Amino acid sequence: MAPMAEGAPLGGGFRTLAWSAGASNLADGIFKVALPLVAIGFTRSPGVVAGIELVRTLPWLLLALPVGAWTDRIDRRRAMIAANAARAIVVVVLALAIGTGAGSIGLLYLAAAGTGIAEVFYDTSSQSILPALVQRRQLGRANGRIAAIEHGAQQFAGPPLAGLLVAAGLAAAFWGAGALWVGAAAVLWWLRGQFRPSRAGPPPSIRADIGEGVRFLLSRPLLRVMAAMVGMANLATSAAGAVFVLYAVGDDSPLGLDETQFGFLVTTAAAGSIAATFVHETVERHLGRARTLTLSICGMALWIGAPAVTTNVWIVATSMFLGGMTVTLWNIPTVSFRQAVTPDRLLGRVNSAYRLLAFGTMPAGAAVGGLLAEAFGLRAVFATMGLLVLGLLLPDLTITDAGLDRAETEADHPPPAPRAPALGER
Repeated sequence: MAPMAEGAPLGGGFRTLAWSAGASNLADGIFKVALPLVAIGFTRSPGVVAGIELVRTLPWLLLALPVGAWTDRIDRRRAMIAANAARAIVVVVLALAIGTGAGSIGLLYLAAAGTGIAEVFYDTSSQSILPALVQRRQLGRANGRIAAIEHGAQQFAGPPLAGLLVAAGLAAAFWGAGALWVGAAAVLWWLRGQFRPSRAGPPPSIRADIGEGVRFLLSRPLLRVMAAMVGMANLATSAAGAVFVLYAVGDDSPLGLDETQFGFLVTTAAAGSIAATFVHETVERHLGRARTLTLSICGMALWIGAPAVTTNVWIVATSMFLGGMTVTLWNIPTVSFRQAVTPDRLLGRVNSAYRLLAFGTMPAGAAVGGLLAEAFGLRAVFATMGLLVLGLLLPDLTITDAGLDRAETEADHPPPAPRAPALGER
């Protein structure tokens, strides 16, 4: 069969995945913003509020590798359905507790942990299933569409909706997130096909599977560098994000916003992310992938560092818009590159190993953000983390367009396996 043209339709399977991704990410956006907004009703301690994000992201550090190995053994569609069903159950229980007056900061921690575990399964399976739905030449466009949906739902529509729902009633946001996760799981039932990777022979142990995925990642210098860079960037954004609600919300905060205004402020980053999905191909064509990544680092540093030097909400919002754009300009080419150079049978394990390096730093970032804010104030967090992101310009020098192209060519034409010597050969 001739390879499908890059501009050909992405197909019904992709559209089904996209609809489910929209509902799931809208639930994510509501839940992630509602958690700290509800938490500050129980406490104004930076360390305690930041601890919720630490607990929510800790499963990436603890479970990413075994989950990746399981993702390469099971039907990835079923794993996504189960993960969304589990998240729905957790938030419905939380909504019932808050609605009956039994809510507490401890219960918020438990909900953060439960949804965080399910997120590891869902996200690993989601990134691993996409190459089974579209041709390799379409990966950049497909990832761009998925990114637009994810950012539009999770970061653009979700935060203001969360603010409105929390203002209407603390439990309302969690009821809404639960309903959306149920809907996302139901849509995936319509996705046709088998999404269990094919393997020759009986599977080895989970430990051996994990080792194979980790070795693949570590043996590819560009993947290794990208994962380490994303890890540092996520540490910085997690540290800043864990305490940003204290900087922005409340009469005693530097920005002095209410819950609804905070929701709209957060959407500025999402608006930038959505804008980037429409221009990423043009930017990459003019700058090349390597320079696009350099631009992304500068934009992320501006986003994180701006609150250290200003309390002007318009300047902060502008920096968030530009930061949102550049995060997406990083994500689309790097995710597409990882999917292009990784064999399908290894995608779950390589994605999880990559995300262990990339997301495993987020719990540490949340802890660092809380500790720095307690000791030195909120602005010290933003200043320190902004400088940390700027430091990524050094490893970025090792990523070139020629190197990216060469790695993709080698993935298309792998070297032949060594021939076993014939009898009598030395």
